[in-house]
Amino acid sequence: MADPKPFQSPSEERLIDLRGILGDLVEQGLVGQRDAEDILITPQSTRQVHQHPFEIIAERDVVNRKLEGQALDLETLTQWLCDISRQDYWRINPLEINVNKITEVMSYAFAQRHNILAVKVSDEEVVIASAQPFMFQWENMLTQTLRGRRIRRVVANPAELSRYMLEFYSIARSVSKAGEEGLESAVIANFEQLLELGELKDSDANDAHIVSVVDWLLQFAFDQRASDIHIEPRRDKGMVRFRIDGILHHVYELPGVVNAAVVSRLKILARMDVAEKRRPQDGRVKTKSPGGDEVELRISTLPTAFGEKMVLRIFDPDVLLRSFAELGLTGDDYRRWKSMSGEAHGIVLVTGPTGSGKTTTLYSTLKQLATDDVNVCTIEDPIEMVEPRFNQMQVQHKIDVGFASGIRALMRQDPDIIMIGEIRDLETAEMAIQAALTGHLVISTLHTNDAPTAISRLLDLGVAAHMIKATVLGVAAQRLVRTLCTSCKSAKDVDVEAWNLLMKPFKAKPPTQVFEPVGCLECRNTGFQGRMGIYEILPLDDDIKSLITSETDIDAVRKHAMRNGMRTLRLSGAQRVGAGVTTISEVLRVAPSVDN
Repeated sequence: MADPKPFQSPSEERLIDLRGILGDLVEQGLVGQRDAEDILITPQSTRQVHQHPFEIIAERDVVNRKLEGQALDLETLTQWLCDISRQDYWRINPLEINVNKITEVMSYAFAQRHNILAVKVSDEEVVIASAQPFMFQWENMLTQTLRGRRIRRVVANPAELSRYMLEFYSIARSVSKAGEEGLESAVIANFEQLLELGELKDSDANDAHIVSVVDWLLQFAFDQRASDIHIEPRRDKGMVRFRIDGILHHVYELPGVVNAAVVSRLKILARMDVAEKRRPQDGRVKTKSPGGDEVELRISTLPTAFGEKMVLRIFDPDVLLRSFAELGLTGDDYRRWKSMSGEAHGIVLVTGPTGSGKTTTLYSTLKQLATDDVNVCTIEDPIEMVEPRFNQMQVQHKIDVGFASGIRALMRQDPDIIMIGEIRDLETAEMAIQAALTGHLVISTLHTNDAPTAISRLLDLGVAAHMIKATVLGVAAQRLVRTLCTSCKSAKDVDVEAWNLLMKPFKAKPPTQVFEPVGCLECRNTGFQGRMGIYEILPLDDDIKSLITSETDIDAVRKHAMRNGMRTLRLSGAQRVGAGVTTISEVLRVAPSVDN
């Protein structure tokens, strides 16, 4: 595609304005003359200050005359600008940007005046993004401060450019000012139960800097779909990382004094003891996401060699509204789970490591069971999400209210269903068994690798084999796999060696094709978007119970269960691979082999 106007020398700078760019789009057949005229007569009062021409065009949903049925959106227009300027398109991924480095390249005033943003900094070059590729006189001024590093120019989406320019410089300024002021600005108390996040202000605004840093971290985490925020002290600085779809991503480095101040503010919001830094603490904060949904944050601190480490677990407000199909529990697995959890009395167990989605499965199941004629009581450590239809009780170790004593108290509350956060010891297991024997449905969790080993775990705790047979209805093991982004996943030939490793020791013909992650704007160039459960459901039928003794052979239990239709975690994952939902490597990453 030819340039709309030739550029022969540096004196021929050209600012992209609405009239000129519409003329180019009409000349190249992307926009009709009538559409261009309609856009030009749009009243100035309806346009935002400093709005890029592409944003004005995209808002009008003008039809792309070269692709009938499709509108000229910002993505298409930016890609077209890359083609005519012969510069690469740079999608700004905030998780990959070192904010400290890029904001040191130039001042906010310089970046704003020339509408440019450094997006990558190395020892050899600085990558500068712009939505005005034909403006270049700023290059000479900037080159003088780069100490020999070359400039590589790229084009960015103008809306993203404006947003991240403000965001990055605002947070950098707040961190810098907070570091200069020290801890005093970190102890501004806010004892409201609901934390109202403030909007990011222009970097010239006079704000409370630590408040701004905390607000930005939470808003950024919500925007990136993070499940956890890790604030970790190091020798002379702090590190902030987000867990997104099960993977940790480095987000920001804070000066040591600012890191401590951020932790102190969050401790105040969570009503923790700010002065106590020698022992672990737990707390909660309720806030709102940018979309207006209430979000529960569970906060945990841990004393380390360089200070307090803090982890904030973000609970999805929609978790209780998800169907089992959305969680990934479908087909025969769903029917088995529904049958087990629908019994009037007995014990149903969910197993898996931390972060495998056990709590989500428990809450979703209880939500289905909590009708008006049923009394659902829970004992949790801590209460992870408050649900009005449950009667929820929290473990209080300071006053000797543990799981076992909590179950004992709940038994006197005329419950129909009891949910126990976790069976950790023999006393809790015995109380769960007692509740099941007296006509209650008990749902709880265990930490085991797969469903059959839950039986050996109970035996190891000291539970008698005949008690397991009398009370346990079944076990569900689960893991979470990242799901492929539907906007960019690409088909490829199956790796037979990897497929055989996944299916070991079973023999199964591989699918004709599988899908692999690519990366696009929708998934922030990760190739994945969201997670889904894979399940291993083991109902304890009479044949399985006959194998349970004090010396139970778990391999024999597993083989018998598989002959009766139980799919292992890897087989469940293989089904998702065949359906194009996830990848072989993703299932191998999270699911144990049968040999284990």
